[in-house]
Amino acid sequence: MDGAGLPETRSTCPYCGVGCGVLLRPDGRGGLAVRGDPDHPANFGRLCSKGSALGETVGLEGRLLAPRVDGLETDWDSALQQVADRFSAVIAEHGPDAAAFYVSGQLLTEDYYVANKLMKGFIGSANIDTNSRLCMASTVAGHRRAFGTDTVPGTYEDLDDADLVVLVGSNMAWCHPVLYQRVLAARKARGTRIVVVDPRRTASCEAADLHLPLMPGSDVALFNRLLTAIQDAGAIDADFLRHVDGFDAAMAAARDESGAATGLLEADITHFCALWIGTAKVVTVFSQGVNQSSSGSDKVNAILNCHLAAGRIGTPGCGPFSVTGQPNAMGGREVGGLANMLACHLDIERADHRAAVQAFWAAPAMPQAPGLKAVEMFRAVAAGRIKALWIIHTNPAVSMPDADAVRGAIARCDFTVVSDITAATDTARLADVLLPATAWAEKDGTVTNSDRTISRQRAVLPAPGQARPDWQILAQVGQRMGWSDAFDYESPAEIFREHAALSGIAAKLGRDFDISALRDLGDVAYDALPPTRWPVSDNAAAAKGGRFFAQGGFFHDGGKARMLPLHHRPPAARTGPRYPFRLNTGRVRDQWHTMTRTGLSPRLSAHLAEPFLDLHPADAADLGIGRADLVRVTSRDGQAILRARITDSVARGQVFAPMHWTGETAPSARIDALVAAVTDPVSGQPESKAAVVALSRFPAAWYGFAVSDGALYPQSDYWALARTARGCRAELAGLDPVDDWEGTARALFRLPDAEVQMVRDEARGIARLAFRNDGRLRAALFVAASPVAVMRDYLAGLPGSAAQNALSGLRPGDQPDPGPVLCACFSVGVNTILGAIASDGLSSVDSVGAALRAGTNCGSCRSEIAALLAMARAPEAAQ
Repeated sequence: MDGAGLPETRSTCPYCGVGCGVLLRPDGRGGLAVRGDPDHPANFGRLCSKGSALGETVGLEGRLLAPRVDGLETDWDSALQQVADRFSAVIAEHGPDAAAFYVSGQLLTEDYYVANKLMKGFIGSANIDTNSRLCMASTVAGHRRAFGTDTVPGTYEDLDDADLVVLVGSNMAWCHPVLYQRVLAARKARGTRIVVVDPRRTASCEAADLHLPLMPGSDVALFNRLLTAIQDAGAIDADFLRHVDGFDAAMAAARDESGAATGLLEADITHFCALWIGTAKVVTVFSQGVNQSSSGSDKVNAILNCHLAAGRIGTPGCGPFSVTGQPNAMGGREVGGLANMLACHLDIERADHRAAVQAFWAAPAMPQAPGLKAVEMFRAVAAGRIKALWIIHTNPAVSMPDADAVRGAIARCDFTVVSDITAATDTARLADVLLPATAWAEKDGTVTNSDRTISRQRAVLPAPGQARPDWQILAQVGQRMGWSDAFDYESPAEIFREHAALSGIAAKLGRDFDISALRDLGDVAYDALPPTRWPVSDNAAAAKGGRFFAQGGFFHDGGKARMLPLHHRPPAARTGPRYPFRLNTGRVRDQWHTMTRTGLSPRLSAHLAEPFLDLHPADAADLGIGRADLVRVTSRDGQAILRARITDSVARGQVFAPMHWTGETAPSARIDALVAAVTDPVSGQPESKAAVVALSRFPAAWYGFAVSDGALYPQSDYWALARTARGCRAELAGLDPVDDWEGTARALFRLPDAEVQMVRDEARGIARLAFRNDGRLRAALFVAASPVAVMRDYLAGLPGSAAQNALSGLRPGDQPDPGPVLCACFSVGVNTILGAIASDGLSSVDSVGAALRAGTNCGSCRSEIAALLAMARAPEAAQ
């Protein structure tokens, strides 16, 4: 059965907060065909490279298929009883605050709701936090301080209607490419201008009218300058200020600010302010570059101050807009998944809010104060104050700052439970109990995207082995802990109805989140629920899924917004002689979090297959670091080894590294081991983009590149694995010379009996080995005294073939060489694009797209295509 006759199922992509709709069709063999849903309002059929490759990530390889206790498989009853008994014993002896949940934006809203209810209402502790603390907590804090609730005022349609879009700390072209395509479409249709505020020159700068490469952490200084310019230009909206408190104090603080803190040219600041003030319809989009800072909350409020002062909020094409990093970061915020919130945007600090939730749940206990935020939580684990920890769908041993200390804390915790789809993560390997959860295409429930649109996620594949939904696992533990009636759920629809009913109570208490009109949604209607933007209320006076605040109506007591007096604070860590470089961390185009999903897709790994460090050419020259050298990066907290990428996209004294690699894929590249656990004092969000580090060339005695038709088992000082269509590839390096390359290679490939062909030049430090069985290439290793120069993408496709010329490392002259993959959506290589530019006279990114399709899907490779066009034109200009 090939699945051709099966119907498509509407669902939602599990990656970023755009919340793209997808159409899924099982192939009948466990696989999945995926395409964008043309009717979903978030994406209208578009998908990014990651969404397009979802069908390559749903296999059962590496899946956790049965519960494990102390490393041994067991049945569900035994595992769940173990969890319930151990948590109950810890609570009885040490109190509820000795227990904690650390959850994830990968959970569906219904899962999140049950976890929050169990911890806050029944265990009686607020010690439930989420990895959304690492990406969106400063936005939550900023919204609450300004608006009274965590309200996103605008909608995606504002990106279509805006005449100016300002991207602050957001590489939207790579991290939210479907939204970026909407911005580019508006630019083409109506001349929308784009400003990028980012220390790096990113892919988002390719179409920008202005790039402001401000000093890391100086966003408050820039937006304070804008605030004063708004007043000086007479652009204050006096009518709107009737809905706002704090204007005078905010303005006085802004006038104290020095624009010199930004490091920008005065002319560029003036140009930016003139653009912003002179454009009536302006949307300021902000993301991790704003949030992941020790002053992240102030950065958010500095942006909000400007929109409030100018009255540019809540109307078409206007407003501040936070874009979230995870598929259900918003849903988690809605159910109180953060340690300092209650469900439905209610405040844990308010007695009337706590009483309302406790009465609704008929809960035996309710915490009286916020719980421990993520960094505090793992410090409490390390100190032994938290003795029972449940981690769900996240990998804090890699993703938390000071990751080595977090890994050690989890390892020493008295009792650790991990719910996940795989046992092969750095965190799962530390668990006492492993619980197999259903994965994305097997889960049923809802998620909420960045513009408050609730979408259904629908199961299209059967749960494999003994995997169960997260809401069910949590509920069954709650039942075993003695709360049978409260957790006697039969379906996610039942949980959704309860959540919707509670939102009606929250609305009566003056909160924004209200989906109470859906509280009686039947199972059939829930199953068919179309994308629905909240609020969805019975209250005729309430907004219906649109924008907030055009006419005021804020959620502070008194109904007014609040502007805050703010001053620039530099990053917590200061550069100096010992650590002279500022480290920025972030994502790459085709990978997601710690790659447990995207790492399964060969084409997503083809673009950037190895962890790297971007550094400026002058800094590289000063340090004696050449192209493709390895670099040792050291901070006060840890170290990493990364491949050098020498580029002027970063300023002198600044470096950038991606955060995706783990102990499973490149153990020396766990980048958050370098990041200090410094947090914003309001939001508790870590400063992940401003660590200070030292750099030195890694003095490798040898470098290697390997390909195999199966798994690889490296033991060298440096290694990085990536999936290929034929098996695996790896970059390798070692500090000590190797005498026995055949023995080393056999151990690397675990091919003790395969035939070997070897070429070795000891004087030049070169060794090349190919292993075959029955004439078929199984694996090959290429070793040199300097970074290995071979055609990697060509070699990665050879395992399993007859390939007689493998040891040359080069593609035969009579075969075309597409080069490294640049467009992951359509697998178009660099050499293919360069060849078409030369042979067909292509002169624009659009003409390359028309000829080769490259850049025509998600568009996230357009900036790289533009760079190839510039490179091709350079020789002509020199003539």
